[in-house]
Amino acid sequence: MIDVWWGLVEGKAPGVYDWSAYKQVFKLVQEAGLKLQAIMSCHQCGGNVGDVVNIPIPQWVRDVGEANPDIFYTNRRKMRNIEYLTIGVDDQPLFQGRTAIQLYADYMKSFRENMAEFLDAGVIVDIEVGLGPAGEMRYPSYPQSQGWVYPGVGEFICYDKYLEADFKAAATKAGHPEWELPDDAGEYNDTPEKTQFFVDNGTYQTEKGKFFLTWYSNKLIKHGDKILDEANKVFLGCRVQLAIKISGIHWWYRVPNHAAELTAGYYNLDDRDGYRTIAHMLTRHRASMNFTCAEMRDNEQSSEAKSAPEELVQQVLSAGWREGLNIACENALSRYDATAYNTILRNARPQGINKNGPPEHKLYGFTYLRVSSELLEGQNYATFKTFVRRMHANLDYNANIDPLAPMERSKPEIPIEKILEVAQPKLEPFPFIENTDLPI
Repeated sequence: MIDVWWGLVEGKAPGVYDWSAYKQVFKLVQEAGLKLQAIMSCHQCGGNVGDVVNIPIPQWVRDVGEANPDIFYTNRRKMRNIEYLTIGVDDQPLFQGRTAIQLYADYMKSFRENMAEFLDAGVIVDIEVGLGPAGEMRYPSYPQSQGWVYPGVGEFICYDKYLEADFKAAATKAGHPEWELPDDAGEYNDTPEKTQFFVDNGTYQTEKGKFFLTWYSNKLIKHGDKILDEANKVFLGCRVQLAIKISGIHWWYRVPNHAAELTAGYYNLDDRDGYRTIAHMLTRHRASMNFTCAEMRDNEQSSEAKSAPEELVQQVLSAGWREGLNIACENALSRYDATAYNTILRNARPQGINKNGPPEHKLYGFTYLRVSSELLEGQNYATFKTFVRRMHANLDYNANIDPLAPMERSKPEIPIEKILEVAQPKLEPFPFIENTDLPI
């Protein structure tokens, strides 16, 4: 998997793309006999967990933001986040006449034209479409660059003038012109009970709160839908799998308000499935969902965070499988120990090995984070090789398994009302065995 950074490729000037460095890297991958997952990374590198370099979005885009800072995601205190353009400008022609969605679409078109040899040769098998900070489909609700510290609930990030106007119009249309964006949801490092919004019987449970949360999460789903539609048009006929990435927000999962998920844009509650709605949208594009924190165990987390990564993974994977999607995962943090690998193996085959063909539910793919000198040292590398073997159920590689068909055009748009129907009732996840039947 490799990030294809917008800030590097179209950094010089609008419409001027330099693919030379990526062509060199892709050639090396091809010569090694490996395959590629390419991420269309239209966000900044730097400011998130594991970022060791700084690659901002293109300077000419940031220049637009000098005069008009509302092109960036904005919190209630008007702090701007320059990692990614706000979804409020998706359809605003503010960039030398282009909208944000046109910027992303043109970038992907140029990628397809310039990387045709690798696409045609089957080297690139997966196009993950970046949809937000860290390439994830979410709001930048927990930015370390602005002082967020785990396990703060984060903040709603919808106070740029474009999203404010959008909310005002939606509230007026719903017969409530007096409704405003939340002013009682606290700050990045609050706990839920410190806020009026997330306390028991707080704003999130009122008619106004539910209206806001539905609007906030729907904006994200529509954002993903529109950009996937553009990606589908660009890669039509290519033998690639389209994918998006969902963030694993496991803190405050054990409390009724699910505060950290809500601020990120995932309207997930004990009686509402905030991930199945996203999965249902993805069925239109036959896109896969890539989820994280597949290596985490509940007992490794601090108790005050009310964290439940195992339950979260089981919920999200089950939601995707119920919608018939290909589901992929990755680990959130670098781990080299048997416990982490065995947890991944359990999540890859929740009911273990099936002697009579493929299991009913299994991961479509797994991206291991990440290649480093530490991974390739002695015992770490030996363990990793065993892990890869176990992921394939000790079977040899077979190129005929899961063959990629040429991409077909996305199906008609699914109305948001239809998408919301799958949120309730929230179904129990499929059963997961406690420990893998094929440990390393």
